[in-house]
Amino acid sequence: MKSTANHKLLQVIDLKKYYPVTVGLLSRQVGEVRAVDGVSFLMAEGEILGLVGESGCGKSTLGRTILRLEEPSSGKILYKGSDITTLDKERLRALRKEIQIVLQDPDASLDSRMTAGDSIAEPLVVHGVGGDVERNERVAELMKQVGLDPRQANHYPHEFSGGQKQRIGIARALAINPKLIIADEPVSALDVSVQAQILNLMMDIQEEFGLAYLFIAHDLAVIRHMAHRVAIMYLGKIVELADKAEIFAKPMHPYTQALLAAVPSFKTKAKKEVLLSGDVPSPLNPPTGCHFHPRCRKAFKPCSQDEPKLVELSKSHFVSCHLYT
Repeated sequence: MKSTANHKLLQVIDLKKYYPVTVGLLSRQVGEVRAVDGVSFLMAEGEILGLVGESGCGKSTLGRTILRLEEPSSGKILYKGSDITTLDKERLRALRKEIQIVLQDPDASLDSRMTAGDSIAEPLVVHGVGGDVERNERVAELMKQVGLDPRQANHYPHEFSGGQKQRIGIARALAINPKLIIADEPVSALDVSVQAQILNLMMDIQEEFGLAYLFIAHDLAVIRHMAHRVAIMYLGKIVELADKAEIFAKPMHPYTQALLAAVPSFKTKAKKEVLLSGDVPSPLNPPTGCHFHPRCRKAFKPCSQDEPKLVELSKSHFVSCHLYT
């Protein structure tokens, strides 16, 4: 696998997504869930950025907010230099020709009343691309690309296996030639025997078409297989960001070290000394200072008082931790 990254494609700047918590008949706001809490990063054309973290850390919400399936509370999302957050519905629809999503659950992402061919052709219909003949030809071409028999275009979702359904979802995402695909846990709902087939298919497609992926996962083995760079997310924030080789060889944030130590096949210096215990705190009431400090064995006084900033400690290696400041 190689990166074709060169030009800046996506820039996320201090992005926040808060959900109000209300009570009573008058819906009085008593708090807010900070699902995404000030995230910033860059992606280049043709790059695979792996986004990793435990369940509940805000990974999926971040992906959906970038697509504006969820409206951001604040911050900027720049795609090829243009701010997505300011687009009206018409211009946002046009933009979605270039940014698509592959969802975690292939069953939930497909309409049981639509055939495979109709599902794949849906983006073409929505964006007014081609006539019936051209769309049928495009559907057949896409089904071949993802390893499906075009003769199955008239079959319904219940007639396909889980892996085949995810291939339909990938074909649909490719239908209008996007530049960026947000892949939200695309193999976590599949059998282990099928996961490798889908991952290899996505890598082949990425190399052939020069796509960029924001690849969301909690499985570090999957990220190691797929990504060029890795962002580690904890409770709505990115706490470490670096090239894949750097992350796996020299993890710097205690949370990253703990995640790697929990996977027996990964050899890291931190493996024997760092354990990850407890659950991710509620984003409704996050800890003060560094959000990770209640679970961190290396925490000291500033960690509970001051929020660390994401700073560049070495070339393209960013960490948010008081141990380094």
